[in-house]
Amino acid sequence: MALALEARAKADDILIGDTPKAVKRRHRLKDVQVSGRLWKHSRLSDIYGLVAQEQVADYFTFTLVRNPWDRMVSYYHWLRGQGFEHPAVRLAKAHDFSAFLNHPHTQASFRTETFGSYMLDQKGQEQCGAFIRLEHLADDIAPLEAHLGFTLDIPHENASDRDGYHGYYSDDDAGMLAKLCAEDIERFGYSF
Repeated sequence: MALALEARAKADDILIGDTPKAVKRRHRLKDVQVSGRLWKHSRLSDIYGLVAQEQVADYFTFTLVRNPWDRMVSYYHWLRGQGFEHPAVRLAKAHDFSAFLNHPHTQASFRTETFGSYMLDQKGQEQCGAFIRLEHLADDIAPLEAHLGFTLDIPHENASDRDGYHGYYSDDDAGMLAKLCAEDIERFGYSF
């Protein structure tokens, strides 16, 4: 998505992330005082200082969401491939998938990291014009494309070569994640 959008980015557009243009423009953000961390998974509430609360209400904001069972498997494998020091990285590298999933640290993180939580403004109000489910991209992207006035050509980047997520879960593990992510599952119509 970021690659598709940055293809049309203007010289003064703000880009946050790790796409080629965003990396080239990162120096522009170096001294900006913001309310959180600026990175490709920033929350809306992280970017205040770069934008004002009043501006956010006027913007068309959106985010991508993903099946929670698939998201957890992806997160586990991503962590295992990292070389930096972090408790979640250590945890993923030290445990098989089930033990990682059932660890209190992992559960606490997923319990509080709902998709809606990424789109809360400084006042705690959700500001999201579109939640775009990756599994229903062709349908869910329509509000964004209508707002932009053009169709996005979205390349399939960052694809994994592993099998589907179902084989990672025992019945108990799948049920446990369903409880942890009940809000997202209900809101976005996901199922195992």
